[in-house]
Amino acid sequence: MAEDDKEKKKGGKLKLIIILLLILGLLGAGGFVAWKFFLDKPAADPNADPQQVQMQDGQQAEASPKDAQVVTLPTFLVNLADPLGRRYIKLTLDVEVINPEAAQELEGSQAKVRDAVILLLSSKSYADLAPLESKILLKNELVTRLNQILGGSKVVRVYFTELVIQ
Repeated sequence: MAEDDKEKKKGGKLKLIIILLLILGLLGAGGFVAWKFFLDKPAADPNADPQQVQMQDGQQAEASPKDAQVVTLPTFLVNLADPLGRRYIKLTLDVEVINPEAAQELEGSQAKVRDAVILLLSSKSYADLAPLESKILLKNELVTRLNQILGGSKVVRVYFTELVIQ
């Protein structure tokens, strides 16, 4: 009788292990399928080739370095969204656009550009901007906002030429 109980316990444990392995295998396969087919591609890859620019129809176009132009925006001095309200950011930007026409459009939209940048900066706190990763994210957010204003993917990247957070 004792031997039968031992065999049943061994058989029960073996079945439990096999079931757990099958469940883990199915979860892994489902996760891979979801990752591969259903999840969106990342919006902006900071390590992507800077010469590749997304066009509105999804095709990629080469941004020629000779056509690219850099536009310097006036300095921004904005209060941060900190509880005591004593912190501010001073930021000067250079914006790289794909061609001279985009540079003229950017300069012609100064009011919209300043408004968008001020609203974005004033929504951040010191803790949001302190780490290096946050500054890179801020650059990507600025590129996204400027492209929304200009329509299309005319802004290639943003350079911080002056950044003071106090």
